[in-house]
Amino acid sequence: MKRDIVERTYSLALRIIKFVKTLPKETSVFVLGRQLVASGTSIAANVEEAQGAFSKDDFIYKMQTAFKEALETNLWLRLIFDAKLSDASELKSLLQESTEIKKILASIVKNSKK
Repeated sequence: MKRDIVERTYSLALRIIKFVKTLPKETSVFVLGRQLVASGTSIAANVEEAQGAFSKDDFIYKMQTAFKEALETNLWLRLIFDAKLSDASELKSLLQESTEIKKILASIVKNSKK
């Protein structure tokens, strides 16, 4: 399971990078895309860092940070969807995957605190 979340968050980050390249080239969309790439790649970075945590508290902190970045990523994806800036099926797939990852990270944090 531990490697699964590492791989899933890495894959999500890569998919987000590729997806943002398909968005319209407008200033407002650029800002949303930049924010999406920042938060989406940060999920993977924090999950990866958690694998080398110095302590249980450090692990929990990194995973909580990843969870917060997942919340933000989900926000940007929803804004892009609701503003109808893309009708790509990949957007719906990214929304679904980011929601699942958000739930997994919440569960990891909760179970790690026991």
